[in-house]
Amino acid sequence: MCGIVGVLGDHEVAPILVEALKRLEYRGYDSAGIATVNDGKLARRRAVGKLVNLSDLLVHEPLAGKSGIGHTRWATHGAPTVTNAHPHQAGKVAVVHNGIIENFRELRAELADAGVEFVTETDTETVALMTHRYMTEGADPVEAAKKTLARLEGAFALAFLFDGYEDLMIAARKGSPLAIGYGTGEMFVGSDAIALSPLTDRISYLEEGDIAVITRTSVEVTDANGNLANRAIRTIQIDATRIDKGGHKHFMAKEIAEQPGVIGQAISHYLSDRGEIMLPDGGIDFTKVDRITMVACGTASYACMTAKYWFEQIARIPVEVDVASEFRYREPPIPDRTLAVFVSQSGETADTLAALRYCDGKAQSILSVINVPESSIARESDLALPIYAGVEVGVASTKAFTCQLTVLLLLVLKAANDRGVLDDAALADHISALRGLPSVINTALEQNDMMRSAAYKLSSARDVLFLGRGQMFPLALEGALKLKEISYIHAEAYASGELKHGPIALVDEEVPVVVLAPKDALFDKTVSNMQEVMARKGKVILVSDADGLSEASHGVWESIEMPKVADILAPILYAIPAQLLAYHTAVAKGTDVDQPRNLAKSVTVE
Repeated sequence: MCGIVGVLGDHEVAPILVEALKRLEYRGYDSAGIATVNDGKLARRRAVGKLVNLSDLLVHEPLAGKSGIGHTRWATHGAPTVTNAHPHQAGKVAVVHNGIIENFRELRAELADAGVEFVTETDTETVALMTHRYMTEGADPVEAAKKTLARLEGAFALAFLFDGYEDLMIAARKGSPLAIGYGTGEMFVGSDAIALSPLTDRISYLEEGDIAVITRTSVEVTDANGNLANRAIRTIQIDATRIDKGGHKHFMAKEIAEQPGVIGQAISHYLSDRGEIMLPDGGIDFTKVDRITMVACGTASYACMTAKYWFEQIARIPVEVDVASEFRYREPPIPDRTLAVFVSQSGETADTLAALRYCDGKAQSILSVINVPESSIARESDLALPIYAGVEVGVASTKAFTCQLTVLLLLVLKAANDRGVLDDAALADHISALRGLPSVINTALEQNDMMRSAAYKLSSARDVLFLGRGQMFPLALEGALKLKEISYIHAEAYASGELKHGPIALVDEEVPVVVLAPKDALFDKTVSNMQEVMARKGKVILVSDADGLSEASHGVWESIEMPKVADILAPILYAIPAQLLAYHTAVAKGTDVDQPRNLAKSVTVE
């Protein structure tokens, strides 16, 4: 969500901070600001809206200094206004913050009783005011920050800058990620390596409860117990953090087009030359697994729903799927021999991380499917499976989703083979089909013009329904979510058989209905439901293969042809039309495709 950068540098820091914040735009934000120390004096500039507004402000009101912090804010407490924008300043301290201070009301009341006045609606202002209060009582900046941090409850990443201290920054992490970058006579802080990659390729990651006291030549990290802690410095691959559009109009378009390549990479990382599925670190002994609990949020939860069909039908393991924001509050019992699986693109999703921690010590094993190997979820899992999607900038997940599905399918096939319910010959057939998937997806992408035409018709709708049966039901949910996210058209998805149990009341000549229906064992039943829609003048967009279209496309509003594919691969393939219909609809409507309103890429608050 919110993006944090900090620089103790050799050059004027304002333009460096703004450029680093641009690399964090993908996280989602509604205001931005920077603060610097120049000749010992702390000053700041803030603006609402896109970073260009902050850049314009800095042209008219320059901010000098070689030490600074910056922030892009996604509003939680308080509206997106200049007053509520970060950095927040109280006296001689400025603070930027990602996360939520859960006990801020209690702290705010304490400060109010002491006569302290507030100027914002945010929880973050409390951090600055508490630190300032401790400093006025005689504490030095480090001591004041540590006293404040000891009082905070919730999830946060924080960076502090102080008036009169041009060679000091304090960073702290609890629940939200924070990285430190090492330069030559310079030091950097960032929400992730993407922000820091133009500045340095040497990165360390703070761990839960860490506090870092940073100067231009040193970093002193203390852990949650107050002990000195050395965090490993890693050399990152700069190419892995590139975020250019590669000639495409939007990052989302680029990332949709990248799917054949990244899916191929994911497959190659988990398959040997002999077609054996290889999991890292000894893998999982599926003969000791009786059930699986899968937990995720948003698009990742639909990957879990799809995998539920695969695990139960192919590996014969019962699966429960939960959205992370509800899971731990149900306090579900975790029986013995349960494998807990957590899926997250960023590996920092707050709800998913909290659910993982609930399962720690209860589940037999904890496995994560992530795109960031150094993330919190990956580090706290018994086994982490990277999806190898590369950096995904577009807020609406595309290539990460299909790579999640690919890795989960490989996991299912491994489980089925290990448990003896899928013999080697059947496994080899599935692996052969999987190796051909990138080529099949390329063929699907060639239907781009057809999907653009259908999307143009969708762009004038106020409401859209998506239908799917079996493993197409999660894909219908994903298609509806994508359309909502980036085009702002109200869309809902239903299991096709549920249509007649209420939702069919919504169907009329003004409501397009997208039907995802490959020619499989459930095709005839789905077509029957589609006919129920058409009988009520619903406008059907049918997405199927050639066999399906030849049998059922008569009278539909639009048809989109997908290549024929093995049944178990259909969910991965049919993600393509779900994505492209949403993308082209959003383009037709002129919405912000890559940074849709109110959304954030990395959701690090509950």
